[in-house]
Formats: sequence, structure tokens, C-alpha cells
Amino acid sequence: MRRRDFMSLLGGAAAGWPLGARAQQRERMRRIGFFLSGLAADDSEGQARTTAFVQGLQEYGWADGRNIRIDYRWGLQDPDRLHKSAVELVALAPDAILAGGPPAALALLKVTRTVPIIFANATDPVGLGLVASLARPGGNATGFMNVEFGHTGKLLELLKQVAPKVVRVGVLRDSNVATGIGMLAAIQAVAPAFGVELTPIGDRDAEEIERGIIGFARGPNDGLIVTGRALPRARRELIVALAARHRLPAVYSFRAFVAEGGLISYGTDQAEPYRLAAAYVDRILKGEKPADLPVQVPTKYETVLNLKTAKALGLDVPDIVRLRADEVIE
Repeated sequence: MRRRDFMSLLGGAAAGWPLGARAQQRERMRRIGFFLSGLAADDSEGQARTTAFVQGLQEYGWADGRNIRIDYRWGLQDPDRLHKSAVELVALAPDAILAGGPPAALALLKVTRTVPIIFANATDPVGLGLVASLARPGGNATGFMNVEFGHTGKLLELLKQVAPKVVRVGVLRDSNVATGIGMLAAIQAVAPAFGVELTPIGDRDAEEIERGIIGFARGPNDGLIVTGRALPRARRELIVALAARHRLPAVYSFRAFVAEGGLISYGTDQAEPYRLAAAYVDRILKGEKPADLPVQVPTKYETVLNLKTAKALGLDVPDIVRLRADEVIE
């Protein structure tokens, strides 16, 4: 059979295929990795971020099981587990990987410099070495920040507004990473203006957190700031319980703490960057490169207030704080 006759025969056969079959021939199944560090699969915060990403993909026409396959890994803070999960995901040859949190992104970059990586909720991507610059990432990674250091100082301002008598403030942060050091420095820069003495408290594990808060709390003029870092639910509950037990007015970076009984939070919606990351995944699947997609900085911060906790602490929350709050939990 001549080649021309063969191609005509093949074309006629394809035209007779059902529409669904022809669509499957045109649409190749793509593979996406989802790697979340710091939170367990059954953590409500982790589930909210997963849902936001999946819904974001659906907005661009991508559905798990139809035209994409999503492979999930959860890495908490164990370096060995993070590395193992990164190796497993890269071995699946995905078209792109969403890295939830800097530990996941760093673990992936140790394994691959070719697979596109989109990170969510990174505080200092340049300082961490995830990208060369915010405007021009330059490598195989780009993504979305969850806070800028300058906004961290506002946590102290908010604490003094809701508890003006506070003069000693414990600052919960991770001293082993640049972001923890940077956040503490931002608070230290504004502390003299508010007349407070700061005490750094480590948060590497539950024992260090409990020991640090118990050792810090002395009297009625103490307060607590919990800087931005993804912590498992058990540690969130521990911190909130310790603040209540020692009657410490506390300001948190994440809404999740306030929903679980904390006093007040100021920060970004932690699930939103996952929804936004879907747009970058879509662009990469359509041929764009991470090196050409600038890192996005947060544009909206929200305040969440728990009035029940304020009442338990004997605090009369000023009207200016109540009115500014985006959400008030009664």
C-alpha cells in the first residue's frame, strides 16, 4: 500500500472514532506533584491548602483523574522524610511540583534542577536560595510569598493595642532558619518605640516551646508573639493552651491559632497562595518556564479577633481593633 493511501485510510478511521476517544488522543494526561511540609495529611490547615490548590486547578480546566494526576507527599519537619519524599516525587517524572513551605522547596531543589517547582508560603525566597531574585527567579523554581519582614513588626503594634500594659514580650521563632532570624529582627527594630523588652523563644519541638513559654511567663505585664511558621496542629493547640494557662495576651501570624482559641492574629490567608499557584502550574503546563515567572508578594493581610479569649484574659479590646478586624469570633 502506498504511503498516501495509508494516511488517507488512517485519517478516515480517526474521523469515525467517538468524540470522547478522539479527545483522549489529543489531551495527554499530565502529572503534578504536591509536596506539603510542616503539616500532616489530616491537619485541617493542610486540607484547606490542598483544597485551594485543587480548586484553583479546576478554574483553569485541570481535573485530577481527567487530564492531570496529582501525587501527594507530606513531609512534616523530619529532614530524612523530606528528602525521601522529594526523591519519590521527582522519580515520578512530574511536569511540575507544588512545594508547600520552604522545607519542601529546599528538599526538592537538592534533588532536581530541571523539574519546575512552584513554592507557596515562602517568607524569604532569595535569602533561602530558592530564587536568584523576586523579579527574575532564574532557575527551576518560583512561587508565592506569605509575608514580608516589614509586616512582622505590626504584630507588636497590634499586641500593644489590645494589651497596652504589656512591657515584656516573648517571641516564638525558629532560630535555625533565616526567616526566624529576620522576623525577630523586624520586631526588635520597632520594640524601643513601644517600650517593651523582648525574649526570644525557640519552637523547634513541643518540649522547647513548653519549656520556653513556662520559663518566660512571670507576671501580668507579659505578652507573646508567635511569628509566621507552619506548625502542626498539636503544637498550635499547645501554644494556645500555654498562653491561656499563663494568661499571656498573644498575637499570632496565622488565623488557625485564633480559631483554636488564640487571642488575635495578623497575617495572610495561608491557603490563598495555593489557589494562586494553580495559575503558575497552568502556565508551566502550557510551556512557560519558572525562570520567567516572577515571585509574587502578598497584597492582603487580615486581622482575626477572638472576643471570647479577650474576655477570659480580662482585656477590653479597643473599638479601633474591633472595627479593623476582618473576622471576629464571638
